[in-house]
Amino acid sequence: MTDSLIIAFDGPAASGKGTLASVIAQDYGLPMLDTGLIYRAVGFQRAQKGLSLDDVQPMVEIARTLDTETLDNPALRGREAGEWASQVAAIPEVREALKQFQIDFAHQAGGAVLDGRDIGTVIAPDADVKIFVTARAEVRAHRRWLQLVKGNPNLSFEEVLTDIRLRDERDSSRASAPLEKAADAVLLDTTDLGIEAAIEHARRIVKDRRGSF
Repeated sequence: MTDSLIIAFDGPAASGKGTLASVIAQDYGLPMLDTGLIYRAVGFQRAQKGLSLDDVQPMVEIARTLDTETLDNPALRGREAGEWASQVAAIPEVREALKQFQIDFAHQAGGAVLDGRDIGTVIAPDADVKIFVTARAEVRAHRRWLQLVKGNPNLSFEEVLTDIRLRDERDSSRASAPLEKAADAVLLDTTDLGIEAAIEHARRIVKDRRGSF
């Protein structure tokens, strides 16, 4: 058993990886980073400043000077922020600017839990436990729609499904650190699992993987 424990959760949008990562982090008393939020924060500030996606250098500066306290902004959880995050995450220079921050967080004393798209492949390929969380696009879209429709009653399921599919395509086809399952990651498909069942599966995976160290 090592003194440090790094756990990586990767997967597409609305797969449930953030919820699972949060629970596991609490189980083991580890700090947790939702890396999607830092991309949402950059995308949000880009929109606030009226920058186009071609304004790469100003976006890099935003990424380099990102204040983690801004990650508590409720606006970062919205549908628009998710789309903005997916857009800026496809820009290699922005990803590079945010890379070291994530690496340092993962490798802090004692370890950490991170969820994102490239944790197990790029940020922490040395992670002790890697879990790739996924589900069918329609199921993920329905979960996200249930979250978002509370604040936007006119939002249709079809709109959210279109967004999910576009984000999947962008995340998987980008040139820099595309979304993919690490070779040594354990696949956790939550399509037919309720939240409690998914949590128990994740806990069992972590326990089993830790037993091999």
